[in-house]
Order: sequence, then structure tokens, then C-alpha cells
Amino acid sequence: MTYTALLNEQNISFEIGETESILEAALRQGYNLPYGCRNGECGSCIAKVTMGSFFYDGVTPDYIPQEGLDEGYTLLCQARASSNIEIDARTVDTAAEITVRQLPCRVKSSEKLNDSVMRIILELPKTERLQFLPGQYVDFILPEGKRRSFSLANPSHEDQVLELHIRHYDGGVFSEYAFNELKNNTLLRIEGPLGQFTLHNAERPIIMIAGGTGFAPIKSIVEHALKINDPRALHIYWGARLESDLYLDAMVSQWAERYPHITYTPVLSDIDNIKNWSGKTGYVHNAVLEDYADLSEHDVYVCGPPPMIDAVVQTFPEHHLREESLFSDSFEFAND
Repeated sequence: MTYTALLNEQNISFEIGETESILEAALRQGYNLPYGCRNGECGSCIAKVTMGSFFYDGVTPDYIPQEGLDEGYTLLCQARASSNIEIDARTVDTAAEITVRQLPCRVKSSEKLNDSVMRIILELPKTERLQFLPGQYVDFILPEGKRRSFSLANPSHEDQVLELHIRHYDGGVFSEYAFNELKNNTLLRIEGPLGQFTLHNAERPIIMIAGGTGFAPIKSIVEHALKINDPRALHIYWGARLESDLYLDAMVSQWAERYPHITYTPVLSDIDNIKNWSGKTGYVHNAVLEDYADLSEHDVYVCGPPPMIDAVVQTFPEHHLREESLFSDSFEFAND
């Protein structure tokens, strides 16, 4: 059996399955309600049920005093609906509305995706979750106050394990450590979520441009869009030097094969060393402009090295891209 929940202020409805909490149902359908731990310990998801009934699958949380319970307040991460309900709760629509926190984490696994990119999976404590918007990043807090920033590659509904794509740089403080010393079960500390490179609500078709490991936040955004059944046409361009640098090329190709609204165009730039390649070559921003002479009806998301971002910023307005329709995240290399 399913029930319907109505968010009063936003006039938004979503369905709740009989085996899931109210919060789980909202997140599953792309509605970002505030939360912290998802275990009934932090109180971040307190909201008022103004109509209908709910129950707890276990002990009533101690966090809410009796007078709050009497007035209909509940922890949405623990409460399950037993009828159609109406709720007074705010939604999280921008990065500024999410609390930035420092959290411990443990390295669950690591694997090389190619010779220069490592995928690291971090696991948070069982009592913690990281609420974030797709496309945001976290900082590793290193000794002597140093920090290194890496985009989250997993979608926001996967909030206890975090996926990062680490590129190796000679002399890079964290990348050298990640490639040569980092072991499973190593304890690390992160701060996040950070950044404003997130998916915006609009009806325009989307062009996404990734350079190198700038694909990580693009992956997060695309997987979130697929989760919530976002119908917008989505054209993904991935620029790299060599074919081996497209480290998750098969996965993106599968998206394009499975979903009619997704198109994928990989672009290789190291023309002198490319063999048996029938796809586009040259700079990725030029490949976009070859396909789209008029960008006035599109939103463009671009993430990667500064020269690529600069090229897009300088040339795309000449093709009628509006300033408010360009969203970018520049991957700056820190060498200190």
C-alpha cells in the first residue's frame, strides 16, 4: 500500500511506500528535505504533520519532547505514514541551505580506473550521512591545515558512501599519497558539502562538458537526474587527450544507449598519438560549437581544467549562450 504526502508550503506531493520512512520517500523522488544522520539522532529532519497519521517502526525517538509529539512533530527519517498526510517542512533547494560539517570517514575501497585516475570510495560512520546536492565537493583536511578539494562522483541519494575520482599529479600532496600509500580502512577527515556547481531547475535542454576528472561531478548530476526521471534532453561531451583517459567511457555509452534523451560525444585532443579513433578530435569546446551554432535555448554545465573553462566563457556567448545559463566549476591544481 502507498500513501500520498503533501508538502503544504510548496504544494508538492509525493508517494510513500509502506516499508520506507517519509524522508526516504521524499529523497527517492528528488525532493530534498533537510536531514543530517538519517538515524533519528540529530533532529535535523524534524517537521510537523498537520494532517494524517504516522508511526515509528521501533521505539519513539527521544529527541522530540512529549509536547512536540502531541502537536504532531516528528522525525521524518524515522516516521512511516499510516494514511495520507500533510506536512509543514522546508525543502533544500540551494547549496546555501545545507549545513557544512566536518566528518570522519574510512577508505572502503580504491581502484585505478586508468594509469592516472584512482576511484576512492569513502564510508561514513553508520550514524552519519552527508546531505549534499549533486555536483558539490568535499575538502580533505590534511596535516598542517592543508586542504585538498575533490568533487563527489556519486548521486546525492547515496549518502553514506562517497565516490571520488583522484587524478595523479607528480608532487601532488594528496594524489601522491592516494596512489602510493593510501590503504583500505585508513581514517580520514572531510568537510562538506561545498560548492555551487549543482543542477538547476529549468525546462531547457542541457549540454554538459567534462574535461578529465571534471567528469566526476557530471556523473553525480546525471545519475541524480536519472533517479528523479528528469526529462530534459542531455548531451554529454567528455574531452580528454587519449582514449584511455575516458576512464568510464563504457558507462556513459550505456547511458546513451539506454536513455533516448541522452547523447554522448567523447572528444580527443592529442591528435598525433590517436590511433583507430573515428570520433571527434580537437578541443572539446570547439566540438560543442560544431554541433550547436546557437546556444540561446540551452543550459551549459562545464567542469574541468581552467583553460577549458576559460575557452567556454570566452566563446560561448558569441553563440548566444546567456550568462545565467552557464554553470562552471574550475579544477585548480594546488601545488603547495
